[in-house]
Amino acid sequence: MFAHVTSATLVGVEARAVEVEAHLGKAQARFSLVGLPDTAVREAKQRVESALAASGFVFPNRRLTVNLAPAELPKAGSAFDLPIALGVLGADGQARGVEGVVAVGELALDGRVRPARGELAAALVAARRGRPCLLSAESAGAIAGLVDADLRPVADLKEAVAVLDGAAPSPPVPSVGEDPPVPDLADVRGQPMARRALELAAAGGHNLLMTGPPGAGKSMLARRLPGLLPDLVREELVEVACVYAAAGLPPPRRRPPFRSPHHSASVAALLGGGSGVAVPGELSLAHRGVLFLDELGEFPTNVLDALRQPLEDRRVTIARRGVSVAYPAGTILVAATNPCPCGYLGDRLVACRCSEAALGRHRRRLSGPLLDRFDISVWVGRPERLDGPREEPTGPVRRRVEAARSIQLGRGKLNCELDGWELDQLDYTPEARRLLARAVATGSLTGRGYDRTRRLARTIADLSGGGPVDAPAVAEAMALRKAG
Repeated sequence: MFAHVTSATLVGVEARAVEVEAHLGKAQARFSLVGLPDTAVREAKQRVESALAASGFVFPNRRLTVNLAPAELPKAGSAFDLPIALGVLGADGQARGVEGVVAVGELALDGRVRPARGELAAALVAARRGRPCLLSAESAGAIAGLVDADLRPVADLKEAVAVLDGAAPSPPVPSVGEDPPVPDLADVRGQPMARRALELAAAGGHNLLMTGPPGAGKSMLARRLPGLLPDLVREELVEVACVYAAAGLPPPRRRPPFRSPHHSASVAALLGGGSGVAVPGELSLAHRGVLFLDELGEFPTNVLDALRQPLEDRRVTIARRGVSVAYPAGTILVAATNPCPCGYLGDRLVACRCSEAALGRHRRRLSGPLLDRFDISVWVGRPERLDGPREEPTGPVRRRVEAARSIQLGRGKLNCELDGWELDQLDYTPEARRLLARAVATGSLTGRGYDRTRRLARTIADLSGGGPVDAPAVAEAMALRKAG
């Protein structure tokens, strides 16, 4: 006897259907699982057998072959437990309707259905095919806010079979909470240049480098940047959620993600990798949000240099034998660093104690090509006072950012994504063109710096209402690239 159940897996951020085929033969009992499974998938045999027994079903005493198709697609994780169990029960006549659903979930030994990595992929496949989707009750609420699919949360294998047979109604999808509140920009006292840089970075999606002594507020500023960004729309939420699902992490609700890895992170942790199916790294987990690298000079040089190409391409491609996956990396990179090893070079109160040799080693840790990827570089000095009235809060700044982004999206994309040809088509005043040409002729701007300066100048103009890029906008953009 034969039955098949549809499941799903993520290849990069693409949801791919997987057909779980179960066949019962006449030979003596034997369980074979084929279709390029990894260790976790092969261990489904033991979990499924125990879950069937604990749920009151009879495991067939015949030769059982389970195939996961397409066979050339690598299968990983425990998400195929539930569809394998339903396929076995369908082939043995103990369950009906298994071929009309998409199912995903890990089975506990007592039959409970646990969350698994493939749930969002299964919901996307179910929505495309117009089928109901069986998944764990714990994950259904979060996925319901992302995908318009007929989700049927189940607590255990016995309930899943009852829902398929029509013997029990599908439980309601639970509601989920909201994102935690973001810290307010009003908490930052002083720092007018850094606050301006933060607003520009949010408005145009520009990378930002902050340099200054310890305790000046660099980390405090960086953690307030996500609050200036607009909430993610449905398409962006699904894209971000797929990245988080590939990493086995719960996605953010509406707010753009904020990631802040420690400076001991490896290349694989930052860009993605791992054995078997490659998982996304911190750069992709910050897609549509902010990646904050605190103590930038403490990161290994090879890790920082590995960021250069993905930052330019806005995506990370990871190749493994037989499969290559691409993860999006459209993030705002924000970095903070001290000006010297002791941290007090340029401080108005504490004198620097570093030798010339130590200063040289510190500067060499950050390569020129990496620093050229930052559109904005600002000095964040020690604030002169911390009392007095609060500064402008997040709300009004965020509204200005949203207005500037609306102007950019009317042109088709954010300013940080404009290429050289698109920048050439923008409106510049004659004075602005002469200023840019003089900067190139004197060597003040590299080819990459020329485009990045134009992108930043365009954002400055958009925050002022969207008129032509004028000379003051270009001058401010050039100053902000050198201010750190």
